[in-house]
Amino acid sequence: MMEKVYIAGKITGDPEYRMKFGRAARALEMTGNVVLNPATLPNGLNQADYMHICFAMLDCADRAVFLPDWNESEGAMLEQAYCAKTGKPVAFLAGV
Repeated sequence: MMEKVYIAGKITGDPEYRMKFGRAARALEMTGNVVLNPATLPNGLNQADYMHICFAMLDCADRAVFLPDWNESEGAMLEQAYCAKTGKPVAFLAGV
């Protein structure tokens, strides 16, 4: 059965975030996962809008997968705390 996975990591301040998240998404898709990728959201929303959408994506996911730089992102740190509080399974990717 395919697992729905949400990717979490640093977006704000990282000009290469779309490529980084894209590499992670492809790797996760190759192992049969359905990927919920916040880096595919359009530009132009405010931070609160992005967080609302990301938490909705996270709620739909079976697992959250955190990129190596997740702890450099306030949003990803909130997502990790939310997973810890709600019991959402997490994994941590290296070398993406």
